Amino acid sequence: MPNLDTPELVFLPLGGCGEIGMNLNAYGYGPSDDRRWILVDLGVTFGDDTTPGIDLICADPQFIEDHAENIDAIFLTHAHEDHIGAVGLLWPRLRAPLYATPFTAHLVAGKLAERGLGHVDVNVVPLEGQVEAGPFTVTYVTLTHSIPEPNALAIKTPSGTILHTGDWKIDPDPLIGEGVDVDGLKKLGDEGVLAMVCDSTNVFVDGESGSEATVRHNLIELIASLKGRVAVATFASNVARVATVIEAAKKADRSVCLAGRSMHKIVDAAVQTGVLKDLPDLVDEADAGSFPADKILYLCTGSQGEERAALGRISAGTHRNLSLGEGDTAIFSSRVIPGNEKGIFDMQNALAERGVRIITDRMTQDPIHVSGHPARDELERMYQWVRPRISVPVHGERRHIMEHAAFARSMQVPEAVTPRNGDMIRLWPGKAECIDVVPNGRLHLDGSRLVPANSEGLGERIAISKYGYVTASITFDEDGSIADGPYLTSRGLSEEDGSLADESLDAVEMACDEALDGLSRRKRLDDDTVETVLVRTIRRSCERVFGRKPLVDVTIMRV
Repeated sequence: MPNLDTPELVFLPLGGCGEIGMNLNAYGYGPSDDRRWILVDLGVTFGDDTTPGIDLICADPQFIEDHAENIDAIFLTHAHEDHIGAVGLLWPRLRAPLYATPFTAHLVAGKLAERGLGHVDVNVVPLEGQVEAGPFTVTYVTLTHSIPEPNALAIKTPSGTILHTGDWKIDPDPLIGEGVDVDGLKKLGDEGVLAMVCDSTNVFVDGESGSEATVRHNLIELIASLKGRVAVATFASNVARVATVIEAAKKADRSVCLAGRSMHKIVDAAVQTGVLKDLPDLVDEADAGSFPADKILYLCTGSQGEERAALGRISAGTHRNLSLGEGDTAIFSSRVIPGNEKGIFDMQNALAERGVRIITDRMTQDPIHVSGHPARDELERMYQWVRPRISVPVHGERRHIMEHAAFARSMQVPEAVTPRNGDMIRLWPGKAECIDVVPNGRLHLDGSRLVPANSEGLGERIAISKYGYVTASITFDEDGSIADGPYLTSRGLSEEDGSLADESLDAVEMACDEALDGLSRRKRLDDDTVETVLVRTIRRSCERVFGRKPLVDVTIMRV
């Protein structure tokens, strides 16, 4: 029998294992019936064609919410959406102090205000700052990534130190911010690191991820060679890339117009927190059209094919102020996030139809984009510096996590675990292993409500989008004779000429009449029997007429 009074150090991922995004991690210390907790990151992922009407998805925090009174702090590693996007959604359920470095804190405060939580304080931690939270002492460790102020967390506990890397890479010249704190990482390794919880995104990529300085050189040369209007689409959060595009435009004697809400928001945060300095005057969207074509550059959101982003509206010809056409160029200084291929290619095709030349990273001899995550050579260097006893791969699909664990063992790491969301991993005492699986899942932001991914309403919405919808109404008199109806209406079903289903429903109504004629008077007086017969008949008849079995609602009235 385990001793329930023995303190344990545990790691619990609720999001970010088995997927890239939606990060939510918990660390617990103490006996199993009275642990203190800290959380690391509250992120989102995004809806797709399989989740109609859903834009944001986050991890279900129910397990840790049940222990909210034992949460000492929430630490945020950096400001990407998959790490902070759910703060405004989940904080009311957790109500623990928030900690972040200045740039991240600025953006998080804005997210809280958008959700009506402007009164919630975000505790600003200086770079390389330290926070005491219950039995945990958390030190921010400077790394490099594709956003300002990316941090690892050195989490010291009475049972050992954990290094939680967050997202990172090793950029020798990141352009904005400091480089990787190699001395600090080596010092942690010398002192002894129990476990490293580490980014797995690029574990299959050999070599190194590349430097922002290389991208700057190449974009300066590329943009200088172009005629006509130039639009550059990139991730707004990559402030170094934003600064690079502005610098390239300046050298090409072009003024810059920021296009897209998140581009304005990120640049504003970077200026207010001192990340971006000496920014030149930017052109308002309303004035951009008055510039000669070879004197303007649009710095746009929409690198992932988002219809409502700036470049998406430009490609569709629906942007109020900006346009591209024959002789203009659109540069995609970004990567294709898996799942976004269709939207990106549709946008690029729409731009090409307008005569716009498309340039992507795959089309240039020298890179105009580099990843923000570590390739294998960088992972190897991190393991050499930190020398953890236990490797805990996160931030990856299952194949990434399994490969990362094997890679760590090849680096002579004594132990490696391969967690799934909901796995309670005991890191101390004894061998690292999964000791429990807690309830876990996803919550979808459905309008203004967070609902479970398997909620009935979402299931119906998906079914309606696939199969269509039919309603039937019928009225009986007191002896069970049909007084009126049945009348059918449909949604999502079409006539052969493309119009909404109308005349074809006549055959379905006739099938209903025949089914009701076959019922005895006693059965016609029973609403449940009538409903069952009509639903079955309508679905079978619609399958015969339309090739689909729709959802069916029946309204029965008696007079």
